Amino acid sequence: MRDFVHTSHAQRVVFGAGALAHLAREIDALGARRALVLSTPEQRAQAERVAAMLGAKAAGVFDRAVMHVPIETAREARELARRLDADCAVAIGGGSTTGLGKAIALDSGLPILAIPTTYAGSEMTPIYGLTEGGLKKTGKDVRVLPRTVIYDPELTRTLPVGLSVTSGINAIAHAAEGLYAQDSNPVMDLMAREGIAAIARALPAIRRQPDAIEARADALYGAWLCGSVLGGVGMALHHKLCHTLGGSFSLPHAEVHAVLLPHAVAFNAQAAPRAMTDIAQALGSATAPEGLQALARDNGAPVALKDIGMREADLDRAANLAVANPYWNPRPFGPAERDSIRALLQRAFDGDAPR
Repeated sequence: MRDFVHTSHAQRVVFGAGALAHLAREIDALGARRALVLSTPEQRAQAERVAAMLGAKAAGVFDRAVMHVPIETAREARELARRLDADCAVAIGGGSTTGLGKAIALDSGLPILAIPTTYAGSEMTPIYGLTEGGLKKTGKDVRVLPRTVIYDPELTRTLPVGLSVTSGINAIAHAAEGLYAQDSNPVMDLMAREGIAAIARALPAIRRQPDAIEARADALYGAWLCGSVLGGVGMALHHKLCHTLGGSFSLPHAEVHAVLLPHAVAFNAQAAPRAMTDIAQALGSATAPEGLQALARDNGAPVALKDIGMREADLDRAANLAVANPYWNPRPFGPAERDSIRALLQRAFDGDAPR
């Protein structure tokens, strides 16, 4: 047994089909009386349903959550929460909505109750991100960690298959990088392997039968575990690349994860052999990079940056940004590795096999 340090975070999780029915009870458990309900414009109807369930406990609805949390949107939501005298926020949706809730909590300290409708996993982490002036900056602060999370698989049954697959691979990315994190530990490794395996078996089943509740529950369970890994240990090259491409080039978050993950894992393969074995076994594949790309390709997710809005002319700038302030990684990728990162991005742009 290797030496390790494990830090756990106090959260309440309510899991199960129909769990949304417990919302009012959970607001009471937080000691809150007025909740601002957050959503994207597309999920306004769900937000209004939540507000109706809360009745007098609903302070209002803010439906302007968008990807990468522009700082202007965060400020607007914080000001609305103050004007409405809200003492908690309910974030229903995916990573964009949860991220907005975190931005509110960062300055105000309002407790957040998250109701995930995708498999992003952000609800299980104290990590936040804000985009200002075209650059996305991330940080970690326990104040932004949602106090309560309601996982209701029923809410994900209508999530389109394509978004289900890319969102699921986004979750897998948290666990994959957790397996070779600088501060990895046996507890996180267990959660990572189980989380990858749960999502890997769920996605093909969702593709075959989109409203299958058992498959949806498997995917949500896997996302919970993978998100917990993201919240418990540090991330590496893959997340740096995704933050760079998403924040600076406005690419769709989940799709970027689906395209880049096989290539980032291949970059680290020789430096993290134990993690590669764990990932491959959880996927049921010969190698980790091949298995990750096959999971995306075989279930209809994009495998090329050129297909999700990236311009080839921007690859040089992306490589420069990625190596300027690198995260820790089992294989360093600072300025000296700039050409290797540029080559990785080219393979990802073209949709080539990872190597």
